[in-house]
Amino acid sequence: MHTDVAVKWKLSGFGDEIDPDPELQACVLLALGARNIEVRSAWGINVVDLDAEQTAALRKTLDARGLAVSAVASPIGKVDVSLDPDHEVERLRKVIHVAKALDSKYVRVFSFYRAAGIAAASVRDDVLVRMRLLADEAEQSNVVLLHENEKEIYGDTPERVLDIIESVGSDALKVAWDSANFVQVGVRPFSQAYAMLRPHLEYLQVKDALLATGQVVPAGRGDGQLLETLTALRDDGYRGYASLEPHLADTNALGGFSGPLAFGEAARAFAELTNKIGVALS
Repeated sequence: MHTDVAVKWKLSGFGDEIDPDPELQACVLLALGARNIEVRSAWGINVVDLDAEQTAALRKTLDARGLAVSAVASPIGKVDVSLDPDHEVERLRKVIHVAKALDSKYVRVFSFYRAAGIAAASVRDDVLVRMRLLADEAEQSNVVLLHENEKEIYGDTPERVLDIIESVGSDALKVAWDSANFVQVGVRPFSQAYAMLRPHLEYLQVKDALLATGQVVPAGRGDGQLLETLTALRDDGYRGYASLEPHLADTNALGGFSGPLAFGEAARAFAELTNKIGVALS
């Protein structure tokens, strides 16, 4: 693509994949050229459990380093759909307070697990009721929920993600795109999901995975069709965040961990791809 002005995306990353300490998180992200951070936890405390004093301390640390918060990566919706709907609404309210205090308009959410052996179709209505309640809360607070296509939740396939977004029909509920998660449910992300979900794609999470095993690998080294996806995003006007979520050392129910060295490896792998297609990261 020939343009006079370089396409620029805002580089971010899950700070707690680097270290529990926000000071170290900030130092590593800045060293890698990022000016943004995605906050999932600080000092080992998940965002849903941060109190006002801890949140203020986190904000002070990030401000001192000149880092802005791209999104608050909440665990909302990463629970069984049989729980009372108010359970997650109450937790979302807590997270929104954190997001506001950190000056972030984006909150990452999920669309609920179901018990083993339960068909996705049988929980659709329950999921949509809950997602609508969450969207209502977001609308009232003027934040935007980013639905991540985590494996084994209702919205883990492109078709069901689209179903959620279109059925809820709220400007406060958008798509956080995660290529690796699609690979882990047997989907070829660019071939089978991109065109369907691009109209709702608001935020890019960067990781890749191998189709054969589901193992997470650095961007461009798996079956997530990252180069095709990034090129298409460049060409159709995406100018948002690209948030590194490497998951290279450990994956667990609340997220993953990489450590500073592996996180750096993930950042360099992503930069190789963006350099190849003429996208600048800042």
